Amino acid sequence: MKNSTRTVNRVTAPVKSVTQRFAYLLLILSAIGVLVIGRVDVASMEQVRMQIVDAVAPILDVIGRPVESFNVGVDRVQDIYTTFEANQKLRQERDQLLHWQALARKLEMENRALKGLLNFKTGPEPRFIAARVVADTGGAFAHSLILNAGERAGIRNGQAAVTGDGLIGRISGVGSRSSRLLLITDLNSRIPIVVESTRTRAVLAGTNAGRPRMIHLPTGAVVAIGDRVVTSGHGGVFPSGLPIGVVTLVMDGVIEVQPYVNRERIEYVRVLDYGLTGIIQSGPDQRTGSNAR
Repeated sequence: MKNSTRTVNRVTAPVKSVTQRFAYLLLILSAIGVLVIGRVDVASMEQVRMQIVDAVAPILDVIGRPVESFNVGVDRVQDIYTTFEANQKLRQERDQLLHWQALARKLEMENRALKGLLNFKTGPEPRFIAARVVADTGGAFAHSLILNAGERAGIRNGQAAVTGDGLIGRISGVGSRSSRLLLITDLNSRIPIVVESTRTRAVLAGTNAGRPRMIHLPTGAVVAIGDRVVTSGHGGVFPSGLPIGVVTLVMDGVIEVQPYVNRERIEYVRVLDYGLTGIIQSGPDQRTGSNAR
């Protein structure tokens, strides 16, 4: 049996070798023939190519469906994981908010009780006039806006102007139907402020740049980056507690504040009337002078 198997192998081995050589040569000749025909008859080859594609496309579609399903499954798993992380983060934020809410209610009750014991009188509720910015007269040497409301609407010199983000400036000139708003970044702007966390008092001075500076700080005052700055109410012009900005630079005695309000995006402002006059006078002479300017 073994001898017969060896005999068959000896006979078929040369045949297999010759067949493999001729098959390889046949494939090379077929490839060359396809290239030649493709060059000679482009239209026929294009039809053959499209027929082959039509025949193979369903097979590729069937083969590709599991891969596509796998990719969809991977995307869904990633979405589930992302949703889980976002849910965990939202739960943490909710717990923090609930904690702060409970603390705020407790402080509100204590504050109300202490005010009752001290017979504390709160300040007047402000009235406000909404106005639209109609012109930006600022430039390299002046930062001010023109509003479409003036004395007829109840606007007076020195009143604070705010947006939803915080203080933007004060009224520096009033006409009958318009007014000029001096921004907190203007070189002529000086605002009494206080650092919210440490209650350090200072003056915020405009620099005709995007970020005003804190000046006239007490000796030994410590101000850190990230401290919130609000109005102090000194001078009787601005009420206390109006948000202004956050400290972004403390270097070599220079302290800069980034305002909350972006000047480039101001369209409407609210002019607040707390009934304060302070050191700013708004008599007829000054209003006439500002109109003349």
